Amino acid sequence: MAEHGSRPAPGFGERLAGLPVLVAGLGVSGRAAARQLAAFGADVLACDDVPDLDVAELDAAGVKTHLGPGAVELLEGRRLLLVAPGLPERHPLIQAALGAGVPVWSEVELGARLAAMPLVGVTGTNGKTTTTELAAAMLGASGLHAVAAGNVGRPLVDAVLATPTPDAVVVELSSFQLRFTHSLRLAAGAWLNFAPDHLDWHPDLDAYAAAKARVWANQGADDWSLYPIGDPVVVAHAAGAPGRPVPFSTGRAEPGGLGVEAGVALSRIPGVEGGLWRVAALRLPGRHNLANALAASGLALALGAHPAAMARTVAAFRPGAHRLAGVGEVRGVSFVDDSKATNPHAAAQAIAAFPRVVWVAGGRNKGLAFDDLVAAARSRLVGVVLLGEAADELAAALDRAGFAGPVARAASIGEAVTVGFGLAEAGDTVLLSPACASQDMFRDYADRGRAFAVAVARLAERHGDAPGSAAPGREGSASRPGGSGGALLAPSVNRAGLAKKSGEALQAPGEGDRGGDRDP
Repeated sequence: MAEHGSRPAPGFGERLAGLPVLVAGLGVSGRAAARQLAAFGADVLACDDVPDLDVAELDAAGVKTHLGPGAVELLEGRRLLLVAPGLPERHPLIQAALGAGVPVWSEVELGARLAAMPLVGVTGTNGKTTTTELAAAMLGASGLHAVAAGNVGRPLVDAVLATPTPDAVVVELSSFQLRFTHSLRLAAGAWLNFAPDHLDWHPDLDAYAAAKARVWANQGADDWSLYPIGDPVVVAHAAGAPGRPVPFSTGRAEPGGLGVEAGVALSRIPGVEGGLWRVAALRLPGRHNLANALAASGLALALGAHPAAMARTVAAFRPGAHRLAGVGEVRGVSFVDDSKATNPHAAAQAIAAFPRVVWVAGGRNKGLAFDDLVAAARSRLVGVVLLGEAADELAAALDRAGFAGPVARAASIGEAVTVGFGLAEAGDTVLLSPACASQDMFRDYADRGRAFAVAVARLAERHGDAPGSAAPGREGSASRPGGSGGALLAPSVNRAGLAKKSGEALQAPGEGDRGGDRDP
Protein backbone atom coordinates (compact mmCIF):
# COMPACT_ATOMS: atom_id res chain seq x y z
CA MET A 1 0.00 0.00 0.00
CA ALA A 2 1.25 3.46 -0.78
CA GLU A 3 2.41 5.55 2.14
CA HIS A 4 -0.50 7.92 2.56
CA GLY A 5 -2.77 9.36 5.22
CA SER A 6 -2.07 11.10 8.50
CA ARG A 7 1.47 11.43 9.85
CA PRO A 8 2.49 13.51 12.85
CA ALA A 9 4.55 16.64 12.37
CA PRO A 10 8.10 15.90 13.55
CA GLY A 11 8.42 16.84 17.21
CA PHE A 12 4.84 18.10 17.44
CA GLY A 13 4.28 16.64 20.91
CA GLU A 14 7.43 18.32 22.19
CA ARG A 15 6.26 21.69 20.86
CA LEU A 16 3.19 21.49 23.09
CA ALA A 17 5.35 21.91 26.21
CA GLY A 18 4.56 25.23 27.82
CA LEU A 19 1.94 26.18 25.20
CA PRO A 20 -0.89 28.20 26.81
CA VAL A 21 -4.10 26.44 25.73
CA LEU A 22 -7.73 27.09 26.60
CA VAL A 23 -9.97 24.02 26.35
CA ALA A 24 -13.65 24.98 26.16
CA GLY A 25 -16.27 22.36 27.01
CA LEU A 26 -15.75 19.55 29.48
CA GLY A 27 -17.58 16.67 27.90
CA VAL A 28 -15.77 13.47 26.97
CA SER A 29 -13.63 14.92 24.16
CA GLY A 30 -12.81 18.15 25.97
CA ARG A 31 -11.62 16.30 29.06
CA ALA A 32 -9.52 13.92 26.95
CA ALA A 33 -7.88 16.80 25.10
CA ALA A 34 -7.14 18.65 28.33
CA ARG A 35 -5.55 15.59 29.94
CA GLN A 36 -3.41 14.74 26.95
CA LEU A 37 -2.27 18.33 26.44
CA ALA A 38 -1.26 18.51 30.09
CA ALA A 39 0.64 15.23 29.73
CA PHE A 40 2.72 16.86 26.98
CA GLY A 41 3.49 19.75 29.30
CA ALA A 42 1.08 22.34 27.91
CA ASP A 43 -0.24 25.09 30.19
CA VAL A 44 -3.90 24.03 30.10
CA LEU A 45 -6.86 26.02 31.35
CA ALA A 46 -10.22 24.25 30.84
CA CYS A 47 -13.60 25.95 31.15
CA ASP A 48 -17.28 25.19 30.98
CA ASP A 49 -20.36 27.36 31.43
CA VAL A 50 -21.87 24.73 33.75
CA PRO A 51 -20.86 25.73 37.29
CA ASP A 52 -21.06 22.43 39.18
CA LEU A 53 -19.05 19.85 37.24
CA ASP A 54 -16.73 17.30 38.82
CA VAL A 55 -13.21 18.32 37.79
CA ALA A 56 -11.18 16.23 40.25
CA GLU A 57 -9.56 14.15 37.49
CA LEU A 58 -8.50 17.32 35.67
CA ASP A 59 -7.07 18.82 38.85
CA ALA A 60 -5.08 15.63 39.36
CA ALA A 61 -3.74 15.89 35.79
CA GLY A 62 -2.51 19.43 36.38
CA VAL A 63 -5.28 21.14 34.42
CA LYS A 64 -6.55 24.45 35.76
CA THR A 65 -10.33 24.85 35.51
CA HIS A 66 -12.87 27.65 35.41
CA LEU A 67 -16.56 26.80 35.76
CA GLY A 68 -19.43 29.18 35.09
CA PRO A 69 -19.82 32.31 32.93
CA GLY A 70 -17.01 34.57 31.82
CA ALA A 71 -15.15 32.31 29.41
CA VAL A 72 -14.30 35.03 26.87
CA GLU A 73 -11.98 36.76 29.34
CA LEU A 74 -10.04 33.52 29.72
CA LEU A 75 -8.64 33.88 26.18
CA GLU A 76 -6.20 36.49 27.43
CA GLY A 77 -2.68 35.18 26.90
CA ARG A 78 -3.82 31.89 25.33
CA ARG A 79 -2.26 30.85 22.04
CA LEU A 80 -4.74 28.07 21.17
CA LEU A 81 -8.46 27.48 21.74
CA LEU A 82 -9.57 23.85 21.61
CA VAL A 83 -13.36 23.55 21.48
CA ALA A 84 -15.78 20.75 22.25
CA PRO A 85 -18.25 19.79 19.50
CA GLY A 86 -21.21 21.08 21.50
CA LEU A 87 -20.15 24.71 21.01
CA PRO A 88 -21.70 26.22 17.86
CA GLU A 89 -19.53 28.49 15.77
CA ARG A 90 -21.57 31.50 16.88
CA HIS A 91 -20.57 30.98 20.53
CA PRO A 92 -19.00 34.21 21.89
CA LEU A 93 -15.81 32.44 22.90
CA ILE A 94 -15.22 31.03 19.41
CA GLN A 95 -16.06 34.35 17.78
CA ALA A 96 -13.69 36.17 20.12
CA ALA A 97 -10.87 33.74 19.30
CA LEU A 98 -11.43 34.01 15.57
CA GLY A 99 -11.54 37.80 15.82
CA ALA A 100 -8.29 37.90 17.80
CA GLY A 101 -6.45 35.53 15.50
CA VAL A 102 -6.23 32.75 18.08
CA PRO A 103 -6.22 29.35 16.33
CA VAL A 104 -9.35 27.26 16.99
CA TRP A 105 -9.05 23.47 16.91
CA SER A 106 -11.38 20.59 17.55
CA GLU A 107 -10.17 17.61 19.57
CA VAL A 108 -9.97 15.70 16.26
CA GLU A 109 -7.43 18.22 14.97
CA LEU A 110 -5.23 17.59 18.02
CA GLY A 111 -5.58 13.83 17.59
CA ALA A 112 -4.73 14.02 13.90
CA ARG A 113 -1.55 16.00 14.62
CA LEU A 114 -0.46 13.40 17.16
CA ALA A 115 -1.34 10.36 15.05
CA ALA A 116 1.55 8.13 13.94
CA MET A 117 -0.67 5.67 12.08
CA PRO A 118 -2.94 5.91 9.02
CA LEU A 119 -6.39 7.34 9.63
CA VAL A 120 -9.50 6.63 7.58
CA GLY A 121 -12.70 8.51 8.28
CA VAL A 122 -16.42 8.77 7.71
CA THR A 123 -18.81 11.69 7.66
CA GLY A 124 -22.38 12.19 6.45
CA THR A 125 -25.72 13.27 7.77
CA ASN A 126 -26.61 9.67 8.61
CA GLY A 127 -24.95 6.27 8.82
CA LYS A 128 -21.57 7.32 10.21
CA THR A 129 -21.46 5.11 13.28
CA THR A 130 -22.51 1.93 11.48
CA THR A 131 -19.97 2.55 8.72
CA THR A 132 -17.18 3.36 11.18
CA GLU A 133 -17.77 0.29 13.32
CA LEU A 134 -18.10 -2.01 10.31
CA ALA A 135 -14.90 -0.73 8.69
CA ALA A 136 -12.97 -1.16 11.95
CA ALA A 137 -14.33 -4.69 12.31
CA MET A 138 -13.31 -5.54 8.73
CA LEU A 139 -9.77 -4.36 9.42
CA GLY A 140 -9.66 -6.26 12.69
CA ALA A 141 -10.79 -9.46 10.97
CA SER A 142 -7.95 -8.93 8.48
CA GLY A 143 -5.39 -9.09 11.28
CA LEU A 144 -4.86 -5.39 11.94
CA HIS A 145 -5.14 -3.71 15.31
CA ALA A 146 -7.75 -1.16 14.21
CA VAL A 147 -9.91 0.93 16.52
CA ALA A 148 -12.97 3.12 16.00
CA ALA A 149 -12.78 6.63 17.43
CA GLY A 150 -14.11 10.15 17.13
CA ASN A 151 -17.83 10.81 17.13
CA VAL A 152 -18.43 7.09 17.76
CA GLY A 153 -17.52 7.72 21.40
CA ARG A 154 -13.78 7.32 22.02
CA PRO A 155 -11.87 10.59 21.57
CA LEU A 156 -9.39 10.42 18.71
CA VAL A 157 -6.61 11.85 20.86
CA ASP A 158 -6.97 8.92 23.29
CA ALA A 159 -7.09 6.37 20.46
CA VAL A 160 -3.92 7.52 18.69
CA LEU A 161 -1.93 7.65 21.94
CA ALA A 162 -3.19 4.30 23.27
CA THR A 163 -0.92 1.42 24.24
CA PRO A 164 -0.51 -0.82 22.34
CA THR A 165 -0.41 1.56 19.41
CA PRO A 166 -3.14 0.83 16.85
CA ASP A 167 -2.15 -0.06 13.30
CA ALA A 168 -4.95 2.16 12.04
CA VAL A 169 -7.83 4.26 13.35
CA VAL A 170 -11.27 4.58 11.75
CA VAL A 171 -12.64 8.00 12.69
CA GLU A 172 -16.30 8.96 12.77
CA LEU A 173 -16.35 12.67 11.95
CA SER A 174 -19.23 15.01 12.65
CA SER A 175 -19.57 18.36 10.96
CA PHE A 176 -18.97 19.98 14.34
CA GLN A 177 -15.60 18.25 14.64
CA LEU A 178 -14.62 18.80 11.01
CA ARG A 179 -15.38 22.52 11.09
CA PHE A 180 -12.28 23.18 13.18
CA THR A 181 -9.84 20.74 11.57
CA HIS A 182 -6.93 22.14 9.57
CA SER A 183 -4.32 19.44 9.00
CA LEU A 184 -6.41 16.23 9.19
CA ARG A 185 -5.41 13.94 6.35
CA LEU A 186 -7.23 10.67 5.73
CA ALA A 187 -5.85 7.74 3.77
CA ALA A 188 -9.47 7.20 2.78
CA GLY A 189 -12.37 9.51 3.54
CA ALA A 190 -16.02 8.65 2.94
CA TRP A 191 -18.86 11.19 2.79
CA LEU A 192 -21.98 9.03 2.92
CA ASN A 193 -24.86 11.43 2.23
CA PHE A 194 -26.12 14.95 2.76
CA ALA A 195 -29.46 16.26 4.01
CA PRO A 196 -30.52 19.35 5.97
CA ASP A 197 -29.57 19.09 9.64
CA HIS A 198 -27.94 21.03 12.46
CA LEU A 199 -29.12 24.43 11.36
CA ASP A 200 -29.13 25.20 15.08
CA TRP A 201 -25.31 24.91 14.93
CA HIS A 202 -24.21 25.92 11.43
CA PRO A 203 -25.09 29.32 9.95
CA ASP A 204 -26.70 27.73 6.88
CA LEU A 205 -26.72 24.63 4.69
CA ASP A 206 -23.73 25.78 2.67
CA ALA A 207 -21.67 26.06 5.84
CA TYR A 208 -22.85 22.60 6.92
CA ALA A 209 -21.80 21.11 3.57
CA ALA A 210 -18.47 22.93 3.62
CA ALA A 211 -17.70 21.44 7.03
CA LYS A 212 -18.54 17.96 5.79
CA ALA A 213 -16.30 18.41 2.74
CA ARG A 214 -13.30 18.84 5.02
CA VAL A 215 -13.24 15.03 5.24
CA TRP A 216 -11.24 15.23 2.00
CA ALA A 217 -9.11 18.27 2.79
CA ASN A 218 -5.34 17.70 2.74
CA GLN A 219 -5.58 14.38 0.89
CA GLY A 220 -2.89 13.45 -1.59
CA ALA A 221 -3.31 11.87 -5.00
CA ASP A 222 -2.91 8.36 -3.54
CA ASP A 223 -5.60 8.82 -0.88
CA TRP A 224 -9.15 7.68 -1.58
CA SER A 225 -12.17 10.01 -1.69
CA LEU A 226 -15.30 7.86 -1.40
CA TYR A 227 -18.65 9.37 -2.38
CA PRO A 228 -22.16 8.11 -3.21
CA ILE A 229 -23.41 8.27 -6.76
CA GLY A 230 -26.75 10.04 -6.84
CA ASP A 231 -26.28 12.51 -3.99
CA PRO A 232 -25.89 15.81 -5.88
CA VAL A 233 -24.40 17.83 -3.01
CA VAL A 234 -21.77 15.21 -2.19
CA VAL A 235 -20.98 14.56 -5.86
CA ALA A 236 -20.47 18.29 -6.46
CA HIS A 237 -17.99 18.53 -3.59
CA ALA A 238 -16.27 15.30 -4.63
CA ALA A 239 -15.42 16.87 -7.99
CA GLY A 240 -13.00 19.15 -6.16
CA ALA A 241 -11.53 16.54 -3.81
CA PRO A 242 -7.76 16.13 -4.21
CA GLY A 243 -7.69 12.36 -3.67
CA ARG A 244 -8.49 9.47 -5.98
CA PRO A 245 -12.27 9.47 -6.62
CA VAL A 246 -13.97 6.25 -5.49
CA PRO A 247 -17.72 6.30 -6.20
CA PHE A 248 -20.01 3.78 -4.53
CA SER A 249 -23.55 2.77 -5.38
CA THR A 250 -26.13 0.13 -4.51
CA GLY A 251 -26.42 -0.36 -8.27
CA ARG A 252 -23.71 -1.44 -10.69
CA ALA A 253 -20.15 -0.49 -9.81
CA GLU A 254 -18.66 2.29 -11.88
CA PRO A 255 -15.04 2.04 -13.03
CA GLY A 256 -12.83 2.79 -10.06
CA GLY A 257 -15.68 2.34 -7.61
CA LEU A 258 -17.85 -0.05 -5.61
CA GLY A 259 -21.31 -1.43 -6.33
CA VAL A 260 -23.53 -4.49 -6.52
CA GLU A 261 -23.80 -6.99 -9.37
CA ALA A 262 -25.68 -10.30 -9.32
CA GLY A 263 -26.24 -10.00 -5.57
CA VAL A 264 -22.55 -9.51 -4.82
CA ALA A 265 -20.76 -6.43 -3.49
CA LEU A 266 -18.09 -5.76 -6.07
CA SER A 267 -14.95 -3.62 -6.29
CA ARG A 268 -13.74 -2.12 -9.55
CA ILE A 269 -11.01 -0.16 -7.77
CA PRO A 270 -7.68 -0.79 -9.54
CA GLY A 271 -5.58 -3.24 -7.57
CA VAL A 272 -8.51 -4.61 -5.56
CA GLU A 273 -10.92 -5.69 -8.28
CA GLY A 274 -13.30 -8.54 -7.53
CA GLY A 275 -16.18 -9.77 -5.45
CA LEU A 276 -16.21 -8.85 -1.77
CA TRP A 277 -19.29 -10.35 -0.06
CA ARG A 278 -22.79 -11.53 -0.84
CA VAL A 279 -25.47 -8.93 -0.24
CA ALA A 280 -27.82 -11.57 1.22
CA ALA A 281 -25.36 -12.05 4.09
CA LEU A 282 -25.74 -8.44 5.25
CA ARG A 283 -28.12 -8.39 8.20
CA LEU A 284 -28.52 -4.60 8.38
CA PRO A 285 -31.98 -3.62 7.13
CA GLY A 286 -32.50 -0.99 4.46
CA ARG A 287 -30.83 -0.05 1.20
CA HIS A 288 -29.09 2.81 2.99
CA ASN A 289 -27.25 0.25 5.11
CA LEU A 290 -26.13 -1.54 1.96
CA ALA A 291 -24.59 1.76 0.86
CA ASN A 292 -22.97 2.14 4.29
CA ALA A 293 -21.49 -1.36 4.04
CA LEU A 294 -20.04 -0.57 0.61
CA ALA A 295 -18.45 2.60 1.97
CA ALA A 296 -17.03 0.65 4.91
CA SER A 297 -15.59 -1.85 2.44
CA GLY A 298 -13.83 0.95 0.58
CA LEU A 299 -12.27 2.28 3.76
CA ALA A 300 -11.09 -1.21 4.75
CA LEU A 301 -9.71 -1.98 1.29
CA ALA A 302 -7.70 1.24 1.37
CA LEU A 303 -5.74 -0.16 4.31
CA GLY A 304 -5.29 -3.66 2.94
CA ALA A 305 -8.26 -5.59 4.33
CA HIS A 306 -8.82 -9.00 2.74
CA PRO A 307 -12.21 -9.71 1.15
CA ALA A 308 -12.57 -13.10 2.85
CA ALA A 309 -12.25 -11.40 6.24
CA MET A 310 -14.60 -8.64 5.13
CA ALA A 311 -17.21 -11.20 4.12
CA ARG A 312 -17.03 -12.90 7.52
CA THR A 313 -17.46 -9.51 9.17
CA VAL A 314 -20.47 -8.58 7.07
CA ALA A 315 -22.20 -11.84 7.95
CA ALA A 316 -21.56 -11.40 11.69
CA PHE A 317 -22.19 -7.66 12.01
CA ARG A 318 -25.33 -6.44 13.76
CA PRO A 319 -26.64 -2.89 14.16
CA GLY A 320 -25.63 -0.99 17.27
CA ALA A 321 -28.11 0.04 19.91
CA HIS A 322 -30.84 2.42 18.75
CA ARG A 323 -30.04 1.95 15.05
CA LEU A 324 -32.87 -0.07 13.52
CA ALA A 325 -32.49 -2.53 16.38
CA GLY A 326 -35.29 -5.03 16.96
CA VAL A 327 -36.36 -4.89 20.62
CA GLY A 328 -39.30 -7.28 20.69
CA GLU A 329 -42.29 -8.88 19.05
CA VAL A 330 -45.80 -9.02 20.53
CA ARG A 331 -48.61 -10.99 18.88
CA GLY A 332 -46.82 -10.83 15.53
CA VAL A 333 -46.10 -7.09 15.71
CA SER A 334 -42.39 -6.20 15.60
CA PHE A 335 -40.96 -3.26 17.55
CA VAL A 336 -37.84 -1.54 16.22
CA ASP A 337 -35.76 1.08 18.00
CA ASP A 338 -34.24 3.66 15.67
CA SER A 339 -33.98 6.41 18.27
CA LYS A 340 -30.73 7.62 16.70
CA ALA A 341 -32.74 8.91 13.73
CA THR A 342 -32.72 12.51 14.93
CA ASN A 343 -33.43 14.14 11.56
CA PRO A 344 -35.96 13.62 8.75
CA HIS A 345 -33.43 12.06 6.35
CA ALA A 346 -32.59 9.29 8.82
CA ALA A 347 -36.26 8.63 9.58
CA ALA A 348 -37.10 8.39 5.86
CA GLN A 349 -34.39 5.75 5.38
CA ALA A 350 -35.66 3.77 8.35
CA ILE A 351 -39.30 3.76 7.24
CA ALA A 352 -38.23 2.65 3.75
CA ALA A 353 -36.75 -0.51 5.28
CA PHE A 354 -40.19 -1.96 6.18
CA PRO A 355 -43.37 -2.56 4.14
CA ARG A 356 -45.98 -1.57 6.78
CA VAL A 357 -45.08 0.81 9.58
CA VAL A 358 -46.74 2.34 12.61
CA TRP A 359 -44.47 5.31 13.02
CA VAL A 360 -43.60 6.71 16.45
CA ALA A 361 -42.15 10.18 15.90
CA GLY A 362 -41.54 13.53 17.51
CA GLY A 363 -39.28 15.29 19.95
CA ARG A 364 -37.36 18.54 19.60
CA ASN A 365 -37.08 19.81 16.05
CA LYS A 366 -33.70 21.15 14.95
CA GLY A 367 -35.14 23.74 12.58
CA LEU A 368 -35.91 21.22 9.84
CA ALA A 369 -38.92 20.62 7.58
CA PHE A 370 -40.84 17.32 7.62
CA ASP A 371 -42.77 17.57 4.33
CA ASP A 372 -40.36 15.61 2.12
CA LEU A 373 -40.08 12.88 4.76
CA VAL A 374 -43.85 12.47 5.07
CA ALA A 375 -44.37 12.52 1.29
CA ALA A 376 -41.79 9.75 0.82
CA ALA A 377 -43.05 7.63 3.72
CA ARG A 378 -46.81 7.98 3.35
CA SER A 379 -47.37 4.84 1.29
CA ARG A 380 -45.75 2.64 3.97
CA LEU A 381 -47.49 4.16 6.99
CA VAL A 382 -50.50 2.40 8.48
CA GLY A 383 -50.61 4.70 11.50
CA VAL A 384 -48.65 7.41 13.30
CA VAL A 385 -48.12 8.15 16.99
CA LEU A 386 -46.74 11.60 17.79
CA LEU A 387 -45.16 12.90 20.96
CA GLY A 388 -42.95 15.73 22.14
CA GLU A 389 -42.53 19.36 21.14
CA ALA A 390 -42.66 18.75 17.38
CA ALA A 391 -45.96 16.82 17.42
CA ASP A 392 -47.94 19.71 15.97
CA GLU A 393 -45.39 20.30 13.19
CA LEU A 394 -45.44 16.63 12.23
CA ALA A 395 -49.23 16.50 12.32
CA ALA A 396 -49.38 19.51 10.01
CA ALA A 397 -46.96 17.87 7.57
CA LEU A 398 -49.03 14.68 7.56
CA ASP A 399 -52.15 16.74 6.88
CA ARG A 400 -50.50 18.61 3.99
CA ALA A 401 -49.41 15.27 2.50
CA GLY A 402 -52.98 13.98 2.60
CA PHE A 403 -52.20 11.09 4.93
CA ALA A 404 -55.55 9.42 5.59
CA GLY A 405 -54.49 6.91 8.25
CA PRO A 406 -54.89 7.28 12.00
CA VAL A 407 -52.71 9.87 13.76
CA ALA A 408 -52.62 9.63 17.55
CA ARG A 409 -50.91 11.64 20.29
CA ALA A 410 -49.03 10.22 23.26
CA ALA A 411 -47.82 11.91 26.42
CA SER A 412 -45.03 9.38 27.06
CA ILE A 413 -43.00 6.76 25.25
CA GLY A 414 -44.85 4.05 27.16
CA GLU A 415 -48.19 5.38 25.94
CA ALA A 416 -46.78 5.60 22.41
CA VAL A 417 -45.88 1.89 22.48
CA THR A 418 -49.33 0.93 23.72
CA VAL A 419 -51.12 3.12 21.19
CA GLY A 420 -48.84 2.01 18.36
CA PHE A 421 -49.52 -1.64 19.15
CA GLY A 422 -53.23 -0.91 18.99
CA LEU A 423 -52.86 0.54 15.49
CA ALA A 424 -50.78 -2.38 14.18
CA GLU A 425 -51.71 -5.76 12.76
CA ALA A 426 -49.67 -8.94 12.83
CA GLY A 427 -46.78 -8.50 10.40
CA ASP A 428 -46.55 -4.74 10.93
CA THR A 429 -43.59 -2.90 12.46
CA VAL A 430 -43.95 -0.31 15.20
CA LEU A 431 -40.94 1.87 14.47
CA LEU A 432 -39.47 4.47 16.78
CA SER A 433 -37.70 6.74 14.30
CA PRO A 434 -38.36 10.19 15.73
CA ALA A 435 -36.85 12.55 13.10
CA CYS A 436 -36.13 14.84 16.05
CA ALA A 437 -33.72 15.33 18.91
CA SER A 438 -34.68 13.93 22.29
CA GLN A 439 -33.88 16.58 24.87
CA ASP A 440 -37.45 17.79 25.28
CA MET A 441 -38.29 14.57 27.16
CA PHE A 442 -35.05 12.57 27.57
CA ARG A 443 -31.38 13.01 28.40
CA ASP A 444 -30.34 11.84 24.93
CA TYR A 445 -31.38 9.52 22.10
CA ALA A 446 -30.02 6.48 23.95
CA ASP A 447 -32.19 7.26 26.98
CA ARG A 448 -35.19 7.52 24.64
CA GLY A 449 -34.36 4.19 23.00
CA ARG A 450 -33.97 2.43 26.33
CA ALA A 451 -37.33 3.76 27.47
CA PHE A 452 -38.90 2.41 24.28
CA ALA A 453 -37.40 -1.04 24.85
CA VAL A 454 -38.62 -1.09 28.47
CA ALA A 455 -42.12 -0.15 27.36
CA VAL A 456 -42.10 -2.94 24.75
CA ALA A 457 -41.00 -5.47 27.38
CA ARG A 458 -43.85 -4.39 29.65
CA LEU A 459 -46.31 -4.67 26.77
CA ALA A 460 -45.05 -8.19 26.07
CA GLU A 461 -45.53 -9.17 29.72
CA ARG A 462 -49.10 -7.87 29.70
CA HIS A 463 -49.88 -9.97 26.65
CA GLY A 464 -48.11 -13.06 27.89
CA ASP A 465 -45.33 -12.94 25.29
CA ALA A 466 -41.71 -13.39 26.24
CA PRO A 467 -39.85 -10.19 25.31
CA GLY A 468 -37.22 -10.67 22.66
CA SER A 469 -35.68 -9.18 19.57
CA ALA A 470 -37.63 -8.99 16.36
CA ALA A 471 -36.41 -11.46 13.78
CA PRO A 472 -33.59 -9.76 11.89
CA GLY A 473 -34.41 -11.54 8.68
CA ARG A 474 -37.94 -10.17 8.60
CA GLU A 475 -36.70 -6.73 9.57
CA GLY A 476 -34.67 -6.45 6.45
CA SER A 477 -36.77 -8.46 4.05
CA ALA A 478 -38.60 -5.49 2.61
CA SER A 479 -35.53 -3.78 1.29
CA ARG A 480 -32.60 -6.15 1.24
CA PRO A 481 -31.52 -6.53 -2.37
CA GLY A 482 -31.35 -9.90 -3.99
CA GLY A 483 -28.69 -12.55 -3.89
CA SER A 484 -28.70 -16.05 -2.56
CA GLY A 485 -26.77 -17.56 0.29
CA GLY A 486 -23.74 -16.22 2.09
CA ALA A 487 -20.97 -18.08 0.23
CA LEU A 488 -18.04 -16.00 -0.90
CA LEU A 489 -16.83 -15.40 -4.39
CA ALA A 490 -13.18 -16.00 -5.05
CA PRO A 491 -11.94 -12.41 -5.22
CA SER A 492 -9.04 -11.02 -7.18
CA VAL A 493 -7.09 -8.86 -4.76
CA ASN A 494 -3.56 -7.55 -5.22
CA ARG A 495 -3.60 -4.70 -2.67
CA ALA A 496 -0.63 -4.88 -0.30
CA GLY A 497 -1.33 -5.14 3.42
CA LEU A 498 -0.83 -2.31 5.84
CA ALA A 499 2.79 -1.80 6.87
CA LYS A 500 3.25 -1.85 10.69
CA LYS A 501 4.65 1.14 12.01
CA SER A 502 -10.93 14.49 18.40
CA GLY A 503 -28.61 26.78 25.16
CA GLU A 504 -24.89 27.56 24.22
CA ALA A 505 -23.46 26.22 27.43
CA LEU A 506 -19.95 24.92 26.90
CA GLN A 507 -21.11 21.46 27.86
CA ALA A 508 -24.05 21.52 25.46
CA PRO A 509 -24.69 17.93 24.34
CA GLY A 510 -23.13 17.46 20.96
CA GLU A 511 -21.41 15.24 18.50
CA GLY A 512 -18.53 13.25 19.81
CA ASP A 513 -19.27 13.71 23.50
CA ARG A 514 -21.98 11.07 23.79
CA GLY A 515 -23.83 13.75 25.68
CA GLY A 516 -26.86 13.89 23.45
CA ASP A 517 -28.12 13.61 19.92
CA ARG A 518 -25.09 13.59 17.69
CA ASP A 519 -24.73 14.40 14.03
CA PRO A 520 -26.20 11.17 12.73
